[in-house]
Amino acid sequence: MLHTVLRLDGSAAVIFFSNATRPYHLGPYPLERLPREPDPGGRERGSESVVRRVPARTDSPFGAAVRRYHDLFRRFRAGEPAPARAPVPADRARRTVDIKGAAYFLDAGQVGICRIAPSCWLNGASAPAHTHAVVILVEHPRLPEADNPARAWVEGCVAATAAMRAFEIAACIAGQIRQMGFAAEAHDAETGGVDLDRLAVLAGLAIRRDGDIVNPYTGSDFSLAAVTTNYELATDEPLAARALDAKGIAYWLGIGGAVSGIERLRQAHRPTHLSRYPMETVRRVDRPTTLILEDEVPRVPKRAAFFERALKGDLGDKAQKERWRFAYKHPLPAAMINLIRGMVPMQNGQVAERADPGCADPEANTRALKSLSYFLGSDLTGICEIPAYAWFSHKEDGTPIEPYHRYAVVMLIDQGYETMEGASGDDFISGAQSMRAYLRGAEIAGVMADFLRSLGFPARPQTNADSDVLHIPLILWAGLGELSRIGELVLNPFVGPRFKSVVMTTDLPLVPDRPVDFGLQYFCSNCRKCARECPCDAIPFGGKVMFNGYEIWKPDVDRCTRYRLTNKRGLACGRCMKTCPLNKVVTLDGPLYTQIASWLGINAMWLKPLLVPVATRLDDWLGHGVRNPHKKWWLDLEIVDGICVAAPHGANERDLDVHRRVDPAKHKVAYFHADMMPPPDAADAPFPVDRKAGLAAAARVETPAQARARKARGDPVPLHYYPARPLADRRN
Repeated sequence: MLHTVLRLDGSAAVIFFSNATRPYHLGPYPLERLPREPDPGGRERGSESVVRRVPARTDSPFGAAVRRYHDLFRRFRAGEPAPARAPVPADRARRTVDIKGAAYFLDAGQVGICRIAPSCWLNGASAPAHTHAVVILVEHPRLPEADNPARAWVEGCVAATAAMRAFEIAACIAGQIRQMGFAAEAHDAETGGVDLDRLAVLAGLAIRRDGDIVNPYTGSDFSLAAVTTNYELATDEPLAARALDAKGIAYWLGIGGAVSGIERLRQAHRPTHLSRYPMETVRRVDRPTTLILEDEVPRVPKRAAFFERALKGDLGDKAQKERWRFAYKHPLPAAMINLIRGMVPMQNGQVAERADPGCADPEANTRALKSLSYFLGSDLTGICEIPAYAWFSHKEDGTPIEPYHRYAVVMLIDQGYETMEGASGDDFISGAQSMRAYLRGAEIAGVMADFLRSLGFPARPQTNADSDVLHIPLILWAGLGELSRIGELVLNPFVGPRFKSVVMTTDLPLVPDRPVDFGLQYFCSNCRKCARECPCDAIPFGGKVMFNGYEIWKPDVDRCTRYRLTNKRGLACGRCMKTCPLNKVVTLDGPLYTQIASWLGINAMWLKPLLVPVATRLDDWLGHGVRNPHKKWWLDLEIVDGICVAAPHGANERDLDVHRRVDPAKHKVAYFHADMMPPPDAADAPFPVDRKAGLAAAARVETPAQARARKARGDPVPLHYYPARPLADRRN
């Protein structure tokens, strides 16, 4: 249905066609609408092989940082396949849905598949017995404005940045195919043995024109990578020459459910230091909207994190065993984890001896760094000063951590709305959603930190694989969201809870953002949908409490962690994100009512008492949180002892339980305060979780009002806010 709507920047726009029934593997561009024809006269397949043309390299500091990460990804371009083949469908079309879906999930702009002709191999290349090629196209990112310092940083590196992203995707797809027991290699312009231009033409992604190749939607502004494999797939036909006239009315309006040209135009007209979402319209405040008693928040060791506790055996043998595979026992996240781990050694590096004198202006630095983050693929970026309590106290091995940087650049990576629409939230794609965001975040923060160090400023990525800071307080202070009922999770007004964070800490002079207030505390106080739908009852139904100095709806992390680790019918769990009413797409391509509701929620908070009860019931009535079969692209496979098998226990297929009611007074939550955490130097010895003590600790919990009253009286900090002492101190 065609709508006239208010644009998010206030002007009018004519739009859209719903993409609810658009199969995910078709991708964001309407490639399926393009005219095609067989390779006429065999001009591509029958041509002579060409020699490699290596693209020119830039010697700039940013280009060097991009190259280092690209070179790292090349270490994973090939490898041995699993010893047995997965029980994949015989239907090649269904296989293609899985592979194309994975590439689009990893943010490919376009994907095509073709059979490999002899002419597709470079002259002199050693050609393995591969029959098919998966060709990956990534659009070039936008150049920052001429007056933005980031313009000079990235100039000459646009194609190289897109090529790095394309190859990262190719390396993951090749790894996924190898996990399923088939041979596969990733190729780019410098490594591997294929003619990328020819493969792009045969796979229906480009047309030859004037000695170059052109894409109907991006022109020549793209970079390519490819995966060659013996995995038989359904193929695409080459494009007909008239496909270059693709940008008609159907493209601009998004007919068929592809991203509309109007939405692309809207994004292209926003300044490059702003995200695609209008965070600049959200009300700013001096402090986060939940109480933080900064002088009472304890610094805690990494050993206290419940996933770390599971790794050490604190949650028992079963949880410890599953901790090693719970999020990547599916072939796609299993392929990603190698790249994620490979980036960890690159998080630290030498800082140039002399600081660049051109980086003295904090405001210019802030604008440039935000533009750089979006250039590399961040979805939302904010900046804050790092409070002392946001640093972990000790590393996993018990080594003390002394705060070492002043600022945090906090970036959010969307976990993929359409993929989440096809999922239950705790099935066989949940872990991949997390791993994809962790991979992309580590790549973005890693390149940025590497570059800043070359300018003479200390910088370090703080990633899921290795972080010295807690991300949640930094997300709050960087103005990217408010704390939600989900508990230890921040909600953003435009992507809800559907993100993972990555942080880069630095001493580059910057201007911090301010926290935001979009009325989430009232919303979450009156909406219990996440708690109702939680499969392990880990989310509280009652009010907020004070926990280790924070005002929070405290989840039962023991229950949550155990369920995520031992989920037999999926990987981990993101059911709270899946079912949250704020898990929406708020762009010009999103539903009209979503855009209106978002605008009202941000700009008319005085209406919340009227709107919130209606909104939460309407969310259920509209079926938000129900699986959309058009968006499921992945195969339900599980890696058991190194071999992919059909999921032995099946996959979770939850929808909504709208009639479930729970009495908040009868819902018990276990609290594990700072004094119940493992000693920071209990590196390898198990420190079993005492659930009984955790349940009994509820008696010690204050309400926010009680905490304020205690502070007003001048009473001391509760003893349970003091972390457990190191074992070494106890012996002394």
